[in-house]
Parts: sequence; structure tokens; C-alpha cells
Amino acid sequence: MTAELVRGQNHPLPQARCEIRISAGQPVVAGATLGDEQGTVRGVERVAHPGSHQLPGLEVSRQAAADHRLAVDLGALPADVHRVNVLLALPSAVGFPARFGAVAAPFVAVTGLDGAEVATFTLTGLDAESAVVALELYRRGDAWKVRAVGQGYAGGLAEMLADQGLPQARELAATIQEAVGRGLARSVAAPPPRTPDGDRARRTPPAARQGAAPPDAVRHEAAGAEPTAPATGPQPTPGVPSASGAPSVPGVPPGASPPERSAAPQDPPARTGGPVNYSHPRRRPTAQPAPPPAAPPAQPPAPTRPDEPGRPPRPVAGDASGWSMEERLYNQVWGMFEDLARTAAAYRSAVDFAESRLEQELDKVLSDPRSRIGSTGDLARASARAKRDALVEQARAVLDRDVAQLVAESEVVEPALPPSFARWDNTAWQSYRVPMEIPMALRIGDLHLPECPELHIPLLVRLPLERGLWIDAGRTGSEAAMMMDTDELRRLSVDTAVVHATRLLGAYPAGEFTVHVIDPAGSASAALAPLVKSGALDSPPALGAQGVSAVLAKLTERVDLVQMAIRAGASDALPPHLDTAEQLLIVNDFPHGFDDRAVTQLRYLADEGPSVGVHLMMVADREDASAYGPVLDPLWRSLLRLTPVPDAHLADPWVGHAWTYEPLLAPPAGQLLWNVLSQVAVARRALGR
Repeated sequence: MTAELVRGQNHPLPQARCEIRISAGQPVVAGATLGDEQGTVRGVERVAHPGSHQLPGLEVSRQAAADHRLAVDLGALPADVHRVNVLLALPSAVGFPARFGAVAAPFVAVTGLDGAEVATFTLTGLDAESAVVALELYRRGDAWKVRAVGQGYAGGLAEMLADQGLPQARELAATIQEAVGRGLARSVAAPPPRTPDGDRARRTPPAARQGAAPPDAVRHEAAGAEPTAPATGPQPTPGVPSASGAPSVPGVPPGASPPERSAAPQDPPARTGGPVNYSHPRRRPTAQPAPPPAAPPAQPPAPTRPDEPGRPPRPVAGDASGWSMEERLYNQVWGMFEDLARTAAAYRSAVDFAESRLEQELDKVLSDPRSRIGSTGDLARASARAKRDALVEQARAVLDRDVAQLVAESEVVEPALPPSFARWDNTAWQSYRVPMEIPMALRIGDLHLPECPELHIPLLVRLPLERGLWIDAGRTGSEAAMMMDTDELRRLSVDTAVVHATRLLGAYPAGEFTVHVIDPAGSASAALAPLVKSGALDSPPALGAQGVSAVLAKLTERVDLVQMAIRAGASDALPPHLDTAEQLLIVNDFPHGFDDRAVTQLRYLADEGPSVGVHLMMVADREDASAYGPVLDPLWRSLLRLTPVPDAHLADPWVGHAWTYEPLLAPPAGQLLWNVLSQVAVARRALGR
């Protein structure tokens, strides 16, 4: 029986090894402290957090996420540790709520390694607090118990750590938030939920949304935190949601509220076998809900068909919930992403368990002098290794089965994707026409994991963009980048920016998307030729410091005017010359041509622009930008980092896998880009723009 605890109640823990599963309405920071008999934390080395995620007997997530799984081995804790406090905190990044009272109540569960819940606790009653001690695991003699605490701190992490006696509380709190910021810069955001009033409606600014994840919750950086999967990952379970990234990555706006707790990964029972399940809200093939009266009836998805008795259902494109085929395909892609994340996490967790069990059995053999040498010891060691190999083989078989099903689904889904979701080689682009309405999302690359490199999942970001893009032109990070010539890498980075700009221009109706380019030294003129010669740009790329200043001043004025009109409720009073289309500013060769004022304006556009339709795409090397010191770090972290070459820098918001990002490069001949851009230019001229 599961014990549903209330604040202050305790419950015995039946075993030393357990998991602590956390589900929140949006990304939160999870950590733990190791205290003595009085609960005092003696130093920073006794705190597990995203910047230092492993301690003896304890492992936490490396990034902020809506769902966490903390691995605890009470038997491996230092002998002087008597209390383990599980901590939750809100990220201090821009776009996140500043208090727990503004988000859904976090849910915490202590489970066995088989996924069975031992005790649960819902942290209700929080208001101004931005950090909270959720649970306390404490020693009573030779046994351990769990206590529901729920003690919140309005002063955040620093106040909470200081309350536990840590002298360096403020410094450590800053270190933790810095590590979280790096992680948010690189994680893929979960997709926003479907809303009855339609997906194409303009959304409110991030600050006005409740329960939304930060910009791509992918905020991703691979885009920022160091994405590595926790040693003890979640078991894939029937009825889990799925994700595709975003850069919802994303990234998960940058993201959106995860499903309700009934669909969260910790709720369903642990997986005991069988293929990937399709019952979670975004993938179940149920009849669509009745649309609003003005909307036409939604067409139900085609039912799945079993090939043979005992075989999994045959995949069907659009076999997910949604109002339209586009939304069903979008949810299905996210479903594939999330299913792959969780089945890979289950495999890694099983391998870790097998290795841990092998170590324990070998330690047992070595601790007994009678079996340390001779045939008895050899047999015991061989038996232990055979058990390990059998467990790993069994886990691999389950992974291969799930991957085979997802590969089959991908082969059906890819050809059915609309242009904005599709690769360049999809026939949808060969017959491209300027669309009449904005699509739900845009594909900006593919993602895959090392366990199954053959399975590529589309990385989709929602439209309109809610965070900018950073095309990394630096030679740091991936081996592919470090092996390339600097000039070649910079050229490839600009080519990548042109590809993304083309897809954005091609995704919007005529006249609803405008691209500006800043190229102070004119170093990217050859790569920018498709945008310039096709006539898709309103004006030529800005050159020199004067050109930089003019473009930034124009876009800053637009942001100011639209914000004032929105606040005054007078959007019809905007000047007639103001371009109300979505704006994209491509900045190449930063920081060349930028003075302090221009840098300040750039930061302003990155922070305030997305909410009023002004977006930023930086083509830059972070090391070059370091000339301005830490002033640009928030800018770098606020953008979704993409690379012109494959790089394992993105992390999912569930288990923190390091996903390899594959950029979408233009077709070799380049004719397809010209076709799209020329049609966009013709449509713009027809509107007199």
C-alpha cells in the first residue's frame, strides 16, 4: 500500500535503495543535502545539485526539469550522515515564475527500484516561496524513514541552505543557478498542450502564461547545461507522454506545461514488458473531442491495425490526438521523442543496476578469504558476470524491440509530414507554395541517441518563435567542429542561418514575416546571396557600425511602440508605417561593429522582442563574444543553441539524455532554396511590399 503523507507525517522505508520521483507543473531545480544528527550540512561537498550531481549514495538531475528521478542508496551514504533533505527550487532565469504559489503544486513520490510507490506527498499551501524542502529521509537506529516536510523559503536557495547551517550558502546558491542556466540553454522543451481556441492564435507573452515552461525548456543549450542522463533513469511506462523537442528542443514557448500528474511518468506502473504504449494523451487514437460550434467537425484518426495476433499495432501517420492532421502529426512526433527518451532511460538504468549488482557480488567474494582465490572464487566471479550479462542482454532486447517499433512508425510518419515539419528531401517541399496560414511548428533539425543512431526524431519548435536562435560558429564542443578550419566553420554557420531563415520565410503567409540582416564586415555576402538576390529581404544586409545602429534602432522602436500599444489597449493606434509582421534579425560576425549601446539594444531585443514578434538569430562564437565579459552570458543562455555540424549538446526535459543534434542542411544543388525564396519574394511584391 502507498502511504499518502501530509506535512509532518513519516513512514518507514522498506529498503535502502530507492528513487525519489518529482513531478512539477514546470521545470524546477532538484537537489539534496546530507546532514548530521542535528541536520547540519558541513560543507558544499555535502550538497548534490545540477553542478555537482553525484555524491556517495546519491545522484540528482543535471538540469532543471518538470520531472526528476533522484537515485538514493542509503547504505552507501557516509556513516556520519543521518539526514537527507530533498530540495526543490525555481530557476532564477527570465521567464520563470518567481514563487511556487504561481505554479502547480509539486508532487513527490518515494519508490522502490521496481517503480512501486512507497510514499507520496503533494506540496500544497506554498505561496511566496521560491525554494522548499520537500522530503527528509532520516535514520532511526539501523532503519530509515521518510518525513513529509514542505518547508518553504521566500529567500530562495540561499536562505534554505543557510538554514541548514551551510556557511557558503549564498555562494553555493549562485553556483547552482549558474549551472541551471547553462542547462536551460541547452534543453529541449516539451510541447505546449493543445487549446480549444486553436494553436495559430497569437499567444500572450511568457510572463503572462501560467504553468508554461521557459523558452524551450530545451531552453536548450546544449543549449546550456551539461546534458547527461542520470545513472538511474525512469522506466518507460505505458501511458507516458512523448516529446520531440524542442529545441520544443523543444524548447519545451520555449516550452509548455507538462501533462497533468495522471499522465506523468511516475504515475503509471513500471513497465513489465510489451511494446511502446500509445495510451498517453498526445498519442492515444481516440475520437476527437467536439470542436467549438464555429469549427468544422474534426476527423478522427485512422485506427491502428494489428498485423498478426500478438504483434504490436501497425503504425499509422496522424495516430495521435488533435483537432487537425497537422496537430496529430505534431503530437505523434513528440510522442516518438518522449518514448525513445524513456525507453533509453530504462535501458541505461537496467545496465547501471546490472553493473552495481556485479560490483556487490564481486565485493562479497573478495570479502570472504575462503573464496578470494582458487576455483571457488573463480566460479563465483564467473557466475556474477554471467548474471550481469543476462540482465544487460534482456534490457537490450527490450530496447531493440521498442526502437524497431519507433523506426517503423518513423518510416510511416516522415512522408506524411507537412513542409514545415519535413526534411528538405520530402516531396512536400518539391511542390511548395506560399501558405495561407501559419503552421503550428517548424523543423530545425533532427535528434538521435547513441543507443539507436538509426532513429532520427524531428526537432520541432512552435511558431511564432518564443526564443531566438544562436548558430554556434565556434570550434569548441563537438569533435566535428574542432576538426574544421575556422573560416570553413564560419561559412557553414552562415549557410545554416540562411537555411533556417528560408524555412521561416517559407512557413509564413505572404507579408507576415520580415528578415533583417546585420553583416558589419560584409564577410558573409556569398552565403547570404540567396536571401539578397531572390528579393526576400526588405533591404540589403546592414554594413559597418552605422548600419548596425540603424537596424537596431528601428527594431527597438518597433518593440517599444507595440509594447506601449498593448499596455494601453490601443493596438489600432500604431503608426501606419510600422511593419506589424513578425521580424527576424540575423546578426553575423558579432561583436564586430557593435559598441556598448548596440550590445545593450541587442540584449533588449532578445529579452523583450519575442513577446511582440521580434526574434533574434545570432551567428557567433561565444569566445569572441566574451570580449564583453559576463554581460552577454544571459543573452547566450536565453537563445536556443544550434550547431552547423552534428553535436551532442541538447537535453530532454524528462531524464536529461544528451541528444545528438543533426542540422538541416540545404540540398546540395541549392535550387530548392531559390524556389522557396523566389516564391516568397513574388508573393511579397504582389502585396506591394
